[in-house]
Amino acid sequence: MSSAADVTPDERPVRISGIDKIERRRIALAESALKTLGELGYARTSLREIANNSEFTHGVVHYYFRDKIDLISYCVRYYKTKCAQRYDEVVESATTADELAVGFLAKMTQTLVDETPMHRLWYDLRAQSMFEEQLRPDVVAIDQLLEAMIWRILSRYAELVGGEVAVDAPTAYALVDGLFEQAVVGYADDPAGVAERLVGRVQRVLPKLIQ
Repeated sequence: MSSAADVTPDERPVRISGIDKIERRRIALAESALKTLGELGYARTSLREIANNSEFTHGVVHYYFRDKIDLISYCVRYYKTKCAQRYDEVVESATTADELAVGFLAKMTQTLVDETPMHRLWYDLRAQSMFEEQLRPDVVAIDQLLEAMIWRILSRYAELVGGEVAVDAPTAYALVDGLFEQAVVGYADDPAGVAERLVGRVQRVLPKLIQ
């Protein structure tokens, strides 16, 4: 996997601060579209469907986004950027490894429970990128954003226990993200006990990633 430094500026996740009027409108459209996208998924959603379920007309949506892929990619980049930033406070404020683990798991289970449709959309989009070349730059950029987020958490955890991370960043991301994806799939099918199982699995995995 290439590093975040290899991603061109146009491929980087959406910036939320320092935005202009056009970008603010695109964000407003993205926030309006996310609910429909989360419910219907990639394949079943069109620009017209999004417009029909929002306060914006089809013409307005099409003016700001050239096609469905452009809109969906933007929406997921916007959502995942916000999602990744939620963990920064936990990393910066934790003074013990246990405190960091508790804060990280609390955020993870909260987003699992409250925002399952958004995570389903992300995993749907990532799978579709194997067939839709136009999606791949955005998916790579989002993966790198999330990989960096997991690495910050794990690096701080290692620092607090006085050890070193035993794996590289892509491996750490694959392990944690794999557990979270399993939880998303399980929660969508039957939510009972899924969050608790996710917490238990991550709690067992974290110490094994430190040497």
